[in-house]
Amino acid sequence: MVDAVIVGAVRTPVGRRKGSLATVHPVDLSAHVLRALAERTGIDPAQVDDVVWGCVSQVGEQSWNVARNAVLAAGWPETVPGTTVDRQCGSSQQALHFAAATVLAGQADLVVAGGVESMTRVPMGSSVHGGMPFSEQILARYRGVAGVAEDSPLPFNQGVGAELIAQRWRLSRTQLDEFALASHEKAAAAQDAGAFEAELAPVALADGGKFEADEGVRRDTSLEKLGELPTPFHPDGVVTAGSASQISDGAAALAVTTSEWASRHGLRPLARVHTAVVAADDPVTMLTAPIPATAKALRRAGLGIEEIGVYEVNEAFAPVPLAWLAETEADPERLNPRGGAIALGHPLGGSGARIMTTMLAHMRDNGIRYGLQTMCEGGGMANATIVELL
Repeated sequence: MVDAVIVGAVRTPVGRRKGSLATVHPVDLSAHVLRALAERTGIDPAQVDDVVWGCVSQVGEQSWNVARNAVLAAGWPETVPGTTVDRQCGSSQQALHFAAATVLAGQADLVVAGGVESMTRVPMGSSVHGGMPFSEQILARYRGVAGVAEDSPLPFNQGVGAELIAQRWRLSRTQLDEFALASHEKAAAAQDAGAFEAELAPVALADGGKFEADEGVRRDTSLEKLGELPTPFHPDGVVTAGSASQISDGAAALAVTTSEWASRHGLRPLARVHTAVVAADDPVTMLTAPIPATAKALRRAGLGIEEIGVYEVNEAFAPVPLAWLAETEADPERLNPRGGAIALGHPLGGSGARIMTTMLAHMRDNGIRYGLQTMCEGGGMANATIVELL
């Protein structure tokens, strides 16, 4: 049986906005993880059939097909093609799905999937400037819907969606702040234990220094500090900057092939891409699609939630994984065990591959057979991926 396996996974440390990676061009950041992936796996870049790269703000330094530019910047052969995809925050998770589908179909032997986002150098929303992505037909469809003002020029707002989720699942400010604090505590504990070291490719900086660790983890935060933050999306809301993902810079890469090709070329598979799905839900609430995506993935996989040893649900906003827990009845101890985007950061187009890289390392370190990753995406979509440790 033909399968799709991941034979390498690597990521940069995640930088805060205007932090350590602010001076690094996103093409060079992408090139860095491509080179690191080749070095660590031993793959010959000349054998890569395609590079599928996720990126959300495809404008400015991230325009003109950042995937192809990354290949060239990495010094890989000019014969290696690349394409850039946008499924919003799930872009590099979708890149993994495309890579797996391509090798399963026999259209390629070796595909590199990953993504990048420099939210410092290409701020979120940059690609909207100069035009309105929502036509009058979309506006007419959603004006007046709960959560959308009649006079709103933009019917979709993720922060408002997070507040709507908190209302629907009756999540309190205290619950959100406690979840956010736990994310920082788990990430700090993982750093202290050296749990991230094997997956990281430190980045050499122009000043001669080296960026070696995720810098978003706030070890000095507390419930008291989180409780002092304002609620920007609603005056009586519960979501704050502290219970939302951090604006970040980073990149990650995964090498995907078949077991047969890996064996012939002396590569050791880390995990099999067991099941890969995408789902969509209400675009106004926007962030609930991980729930139906998870159900769809489990149904296709023939697995129960109790058989999954680790879940990575992107912490775009704390209400997202909390609502997911409530609906799936999953074990909260298995959720984001090394922290999530609230602590580690969320470099949009690179997050799917970053999360997968971290989850694979946790599975390997703890002998976990099945892992599930899902993340909410702009437009009310979500990818879900189940991987099996090999």
